[in-house]
Amino acid sequence: MRFDELPLCDAVLDGLQAMNFKEATPVQAETIPVILQKRDVIACAQTGTGKTAAFILPLLHNLQAEPLAADKVNAIIMAPTRELAQQIDQQMEGFSYFTSFSSVAVYGGNDASAWDTQRRGLQNGADVVIATPGRLLSHINLYDIDFSHVKYFILDEADRMLDMGFFDDIMQVVNRLPKDRQTIMFSATMPPKIRLLAKTILNNPVEVKIAVSRPPESIMQTAYICYEAQKHGIIRHLFAEQEATKVIIFSGSKLKVKELFKTFRQMGLSVGEMHSDLDQAQRDHVMHEFKNNRVSILVATDIVSRGIDIDDISLVINYDVPHDAEDYVHRIGRTARASAKGMSITFVSEEEQYKFKQIEDFLEKDIYKIPMPVELGEAPEYKPELHRFGHKKFASGKGKFRRNKPQK
Repeated sequence: MRFDELPLCDAVLDGLQAMNFKEATPVQAETIPVILQKRDVIACAQTGTGKTAAFILPLLHNLQAEPLAADKVNAIIMAPTRELAQQIDQQMEGFSYFTSFSSVAVYGGNDASAWDTQRRGLQNGADVVIATPGRLLSHINLYDIDFSHVKYFILDEADRMLDMGFFDDIMQVVNRLPKDRQTIMFSATMPPKIRLLAKTILNNPVEVKIAVSRPPESIMQTAYICYEAQKHGIIRHLFAEQEATKVIIFSGSKLKVKELFKTFRQMGLSVGEMHSDLDQAQRDHVMHEFKNNRVSILVATDIVSRGIDIDDISLVINYDVPHDAEDYVHRIGRTARASAKGMSITFVSEEEQYKFKQIEDFLEKDIYKIPMPVELGEAPEYKPELHRFGHKKFASGKGKFRRNKPQK
């Protein structure tokens, strides 16, 4: 479907034309008409499907088509991480170019002047507030901010927000909003806790589900079956003969990311780290260096697996097996973007074998196992059923395995 076939106002269509957006993605084609009808929506769609435009475009149309309260907050968009809030803010700026709406991005990790800018936007009534939950609550708890005229409340990556422990924060914001608002939820997965949140804050919602896609065939998926102690050696082997270029190495905890960053730097690798303990200026610097090839390897927690657009990632390494199939798809989906080809390698220790087998079951394929380099010794056999104890099985990627939930 073309965007000009959707009932969007001229100002929004002009913005799309200026940005050379012509064809709507499936999630945009399905959700935009429903949101334009002022219905509550719960949409299940992955990062990379165009979901940001799927809620920004009809929001701008609806704001344009009706009288707004002057100097009041009219819409709130909440996102789990600073990076995603920044990305939404950037897309809002582009799509709203031919409109007169004001917006403010509210997230942590920046300086005092940014705090003052956020406070003024909230108190003086920016039309659209784009915020992370914690930072928004910090302002709410300090200042008198009027949310009584909010007509639109949008939650992006709601499952990630709940995983990060933001349920109470979300509800504190919800309790300050008018009951007759339009509420829209986007989530990559639909576990029971998301269903519960939807039941709590949505009113007779329309459900849109874009099937959880398998990784594109352009990604060559591989794995090493190894002992935990062999993982450092595999990294050394991989980059001993060829220089790393645009590589992301994912680990499930920020403590592990910090350890790996130090270890890889001692190996002489060009490496940067990305995790939630960095302030915003540090994150921006690391991403700038990585995008401009001054840092070759980025060691990161899952905060990078969603919401960051870098088109030329050559290799994604899962240092730890992701906690579920959806996280696996999100991680390796950082490569092979924009019709390019890419490669992923997952390090699978004995304890992680059963979890990895669940991912293979979801993908409905056996991922190629790279033989262990001779100098690193023998590898364990791949017998995932022997390591099943303590793991909760999920079917078709819909369940969640959560044990000793890592810090993000």
